[in-house]
Amino acid sequence: MIQTFRELFGAAGGVRVFRAPGRVNLIGEHTDYNLGFVMPMALQLATYIAAAPSGDGKMRIHSEQQKETREWPLAEFLALQPSHHWTDYPVGVAHQLAAAGVSVQPLNLLIRSTVPEGSGLSSSAAIEVSSALAFLLGRPMPQLDLARLCQRAEREFVGMPCGIMDQYVSVFGRPHAAVEIDCRSLQHRYAELPDGVSFLAVNTMVKHALAGSAYKDRVRECAAGAAALGVESLRDATPEQVAPAAGRLDPIVLKRSRHVVTEDARVNRFVEASGRGDLAAMGKLMVESHRSLQHDYEVSCAELDFLVDAALGLPGVYGSRMTGGGFGGCTVTMLRDDAVAGFGDAVSEAYRRKFDVAPKIYRCIPSSGAEEAKKYETIPARD
Repeated sequence: MIQTFRELFGAAGGVRVFRAPGRVNLIGEHTDYNLGFVMPMALQLATYIAAAPSGDGKMRIHSEQQKETREWPLAEFLALQPSHHWTDYPVGVAHQLAAAGVSVQPLNLLIRSTVPEGSGLSSSAAIEVSSALAFLLGRPMPQLDLARLCQRAEREFVGMPCGIMDQYVSVFGRPHAAVEIDCRSLQHRYAELPDGVSFLAVNTMVKHALAGSAYKDRVRECAAGAAALGVESLRDATPEQVAPAAGRLDPIVLKRSRHVVTEDARVNRFVEASGRGDLAAMGKLMVESHRSLQHDYEVSCAELDFLVDAALGLPGVYGSRMTGGGFGGCTVTMLRDDAVAGFGDAVSEAYRRKFDVAPKIYRCIPSSGAEEAKKYETIPARD
């Protein structure tokens, strides 16, 4: 990556590389912006940014994925408005840093990512957090402040009313563990995952558009549910409160509220099951989560439902569900280690027969959170 950087920008010295991972959410979907519980893990799939001072007063950003270089004088860069372009993510982060009183200097930046876009594996948080580290260029920032700053960039500049899960786990990830996050207190605990199981993400190759109206509609519907139930957020409601309110809640708001309160409960039960190594219970909760997202929250799609159902019919599979915002993207499946090879062949063939598309399958390896990447030779080459 350093060689590519120098080919693009010249033989600059002092190039530093920063890494931030994507994530897969094992359970707890659409609960983060309701201040509830989630249980993601950071992935080995990550966004890397090589950075060095430009020396000429200009900010330059090159994306290998987009095959594009953009450049601006620094003052113009810091005055940019949202443009619905991939650069909104690093630009939004720079704006938040400047608003926080952190000086942003003119840099040359090279972005390389192994997180597939539109897959539900949080390529957006990966580029936000790695951009923040690159703009800081080694200057310290408390981890929680970093996650919250990147969330603000997505909410206030990109325009996505997201919760904090994606940015949080990109910062706080740990090898061999998932992270249970309380999205109200912003506290977390690490949950060691049982031995002998693997998690696979299967990409439908359908790219969701979370900035569209459906995601924002769900946020509004949840707020309406909380107001009707007389609570600050759906985090404060229980299934026992929601069921009796069926007669006075709008039917759509009822379904959205029911998903959130039952999903919060599922996260806590999943953590408990993981702690005692109850693989069957973990798998059952994943399936329950998917059915709730499919029928009550209505953020699944035919491709996601097919992949879940196909997975559940294969040997060695404990559970499967959609992961991420929905409307496409990935499923996540928990299965025995010795079933991984057969699973990939079987689910790929079934999906090709149904949709005439080959899905992509990613092994989900829990990995460390955002950091400066010291060993340049470990940085994956671009596709």
